[in-house]
Amino acid sequence: LQKILILLHVTTCAVVGKTLMILFPNAMKRYILKQGKKSRMNENPKFSYENWGPTFFSFKYLLFVLKVKWKRLEDEAYEGHPAPNTPVVAFNGEVRHLLDFMQDNRPLILNFGSCT
Repeated sequence: LQKILILLHVTTCAVVGKTLMILFPNAMKRYILKQGKKSRMNENPKFSYENWGPTFFSFKYLLFVLKVKWKRLEDEAYEGHPAPNTPVVAFNGEVRHLLDFMQDNRPLILNFGSCT
């Protein structure tokens, strides 16, 4: 049921967005650039609107957003319940799942950090 609701929501947003891009291209360009500013996408000088702006609300966009949102449904964690078996990428680029790293009864410790 959740996947159907997400499908309806994302499809509606994509259809409305694409329609608005056709009817009001300049206003939608300003809106999309404003959204890009929030994610700091606009700060990359090699990344112009013409490269990525027109892809908003395309069929590929729709499929990508659906994939991400549906994947997030599987990755929800709840206190007292087993951890989700989230896909992770190993240093060698191999895609594995989080619980693949469990060994016997030893605890699995995740360390998150950033390098800026």
